Amino acid sequence: MLRTPTGGAGSGTATAGERLVSIGTVLNQLRDEFPEVTISKIRFLEAEGLVEPRRTASGYRKFSPQDVERLAQILRMQRDHYLPLKVIREHLDALARGEQIKLPAPGRRRDLVEGAWEQDPEPPTAARIGRAELLAAAEVTETELLEWESYGLISETEGGGYDPESVTVARLVADLGRFGLEPRHLRAVKAAADREAGLIEQVVAPLRRHRNPQTRAHAEATAQELAAQSVRLHAALVQTALGIRLH
Repeated sequence: MLRTPTGGAGSGTATAGERLVSIGTVLNQLRDEFPEVTISKIRFLEAEGLVEPRRTASGYRKFSPQDVERLAQILRMQRDHYLPLKVIREHLDALARGEQIKLPAPGRRRDLVEGAWEQDPEPPTAARIGRAELLAAAEVTETELLEWESYGLISETEGGGYDPESVTVARLVADLGRFGLEPRHLRAVKAAADREAGLIEQVVAPLRRHRNPQTRAHAEATAQELAAQSVRLHAALVQTALGIRLH
């Protein structure tokens, strides 16, 4: 069981005498226990709503001791228990309500079917959807899907079927088509995405080959973080190139 004092992300203003510190100071405080943590990791956790530091009038982040402890809890749950961010958020919310939570033993994960904790499980198989399911979910025609496949915008997985994210891709391609952007125009976008994925793979590949199983387990979380940051960068660059500001 784990219990922590109440208070979580965005828990209010600093109490009297409470010392707020910069993100650089937070990084130094965390690195003794978490040598692989980075400023981008802290910013990513903030973007995901897991921690909400205060902001100065100039926009600089300022972290309270409670924020730092919250970050440490998040990193421990990732490192020791391999929990996804959604589950970590639920645990932190429960702790903020003063409830007790039970974490899996280190190096174990919860079996989604039996509800039991298993040691050294096989990696879960990603969900797949069939062609008919994809067409129905994305509300597109067989002709449209065939055209998008011919341009490499959507493709079946090696094991057959489609990744669920293909539904999102199909809907976006269809929406862009209403503005006159044809699949042939989107090949450059797909090529750029493939290059970004290649860069991310270069970063996480050494983690996946690491002797430490905890480091290997962090590879997926690191890939997700880098993908999210890459998407934000891409959006910012497009907006900058167009000279627009989205709210």
